[in-house]
Amino acid sequence: MRLSRNEIDAVLFDLDGTLMDTDDQAVESIARWLRRWHIPYPDRAARRLIMATEPAGSALIALVDSLGLDKALFGFADRVRRFRGLRDETHFRIMSGVEDMLKHLGKDYKLGVVTTRSRPEAEAFLNQFGLVSCFQTVVTRETTWRLKPHPAPLLFAARAMNARPERCIMIGDSTVDMKAARRARMIGVGVLCGFGERSQLEKTGARIIVERTAEVAEILQ
Repeated sequence: MRLSRNEIDAVLFDLDGTLMDTDDQAVESIARWLRRWHIPYPDRAARRLIMATEPAGSALIALVDSLGLDKALFGFADRVRRFRGLRDETHFRIMSGVEDMLKHLGKDYKLGVVTTRSRPEAEAFLNQFGLVSCFQTVVTRETTWRLKPHPAPLLFAARAMNARPERCIMIGDSTVDMKAARRARMIGVGVLCGFGERSQLEKTGARIIVERTAEVAEILQ
């Protein structure tokens, strides 16, 4: 399925597992722990473990958000990290082909980021790869009172770019992204380079699914 330029004004992107290659980093981290316990095929086991827990994690985030506790939870987590001497990640990885894709899409579409990461983390990633100028808006967990899968962050991004929701697409690797897109009346595009599985993404509203984020440029003709 392809989308016409006459149908779309703006393209929104999640960060983790979509623009940012954090999923492989998570697998490597868990695999190192599994090796200490002599678990066979630790890389494969780590990926399966994360994929198995993704729906539960998404449900927990939605529950915490619905109770209005997300700000307190993230704030507490940040304070713990600072107390332990930990800092925000500064050596991010980017998905293959994303930089060229963003420059290509930016010629015809308004681009935005919608993430549950903090603003300092999102800006650190964009600055590391020189992507700040690619985006008209960056919506983080501090921007709106509600988080994905609530539609508020996506609708905020659409307003910031003066784009009608139904003429926006939301690209992400998780069911949270697809649910948020559906609730915001946007077109959900799932990517399989994160931890989301095709069946889960389709079930939660993805209209289009691609293997890699860079392939998004191919469906926008």
